[in-house]
Amino acid sequence: MSETRSDNGKKEAQVEDDGLYLEEGQCDSGIGCSRSLHGQLGDSEPRSPSAPGVAVERDPDPPRTGKEETDDALEPEERLDSSYGSSSLVESLRGLEKTPEKEEEKEEEERLRRQLLETFFFVSEDGDTLLHLAIIHCMPSIALCCIAQLPMEVLEIQNDLFQTPLHLSVYLEQSNVVQELVLRGVNTALQDRNGNTPLHLACEQQSLECAQLLLELVFGKSLEPRRALQNLQLQNWQGLTCLHISTLKGNLQLMALLVKNGADINVQDGTSGKTPLHLAVENHDEMAVKHLLQMGARVDALMYNGCTPLHLAVGRKDATIAAILCHSGADTLLRNMEDETAQDLADGNDDILTLLPFDDLKISGKPVVCSS
Repeated sequence: MSETRSDNGKKEAQVEDDGLYLEEGQCDSGIGCSRSLHGQLGDSEPRSPSAPGVAVERDPDPPRTGKEETDDALEPEERLDSSYGSSSLVESLRGLEKTPEKEEEKEEEERLRRQLLETFFFVSEDGDTLLHLAIIHCMPSIALCCIAQLPMEVLEIQNDLFQTPLHLSVYLEQSNVVQELVLRGVNTALQDRNGNTPLHLACEQQSLECAQLLLELVFGKSLEPRRALQNLQLQNWQGLTCLHISTLKGNLQLMALLVKNGADINVQDGTSGKTPLHLAVENHDEMAVKHLLQMGARVDALMYNGCTPLHLAVGRKDATIAAILCHSGADTLLRNMEDETAQDLADGNDDILTLLPFDDLKISGKPVVCSS
């Protein structure tokens, strides 16, 4: 036990550097005062109750064990913690999972993703997107990737020639790309600088496969609401519908496919009012003439100038097609705007005149028709 000296009782308590009130010459053994072992106490912490003459403020909290008091007294940097139950160990283990290599890989993937998106939205000086270019350069794998990733607005972008990716894929007969674009629901009625829709181009290219994809996928049950977008009577800037074009090409399968899907077999072109039957006669295409008549084409359809297909056949001295038309019930006495019948146009052609009735007998200026 430490010795205490006094002068007339006890001397006033002196304030030590450590903040404890000790009498002069007093030595504290530290027993029961573990807080004094490590560092100074904060002003807000209670003083050690072991030193006499110390004013102790009671803690309202319930009494704690000696171990808890010792742990509280230790500074964080001086305290030895076993880390059992500590969150710091879990955090350190999680930190090991995110190695610098994985973080670098993640950053590289993010950078590549941004570059890929920028590439997807690239537009050349000719107005071609990456999808346009992939189709032009016959790279279907890239084209299909673009179709899967790009929004609809980009899939329908028209280049400087007003060609969409669907126009190009039909023109180059890339049927797998056509199929994916149609299944994505792109507009099939957009027209290029010549007024051609993708279906017009399919008829020009005589691509039956692309035409089937455009017609059957659009008109199929799965895409029924898009039927109105595919107008089979739509004309290009030359006034031609898809059926006119397929007739000019003489493609009987395309003609049948178009009529089957709702094309008007007697549709007139926008320049002279010719029907597909007129065009077949002009082309001297016997098979197309027969095919159109079998599908229900009107044999006496009129052009804007009043000419029937028979007028055209006689005017071109095509006796074979004239005979086909006559046998199909063509009216040989119809007059065009120049008041001419088919016989007037025959003008001495015996092969054709034998097919036509003569009208050289007239009563009051009107011909009397007689059959041979």
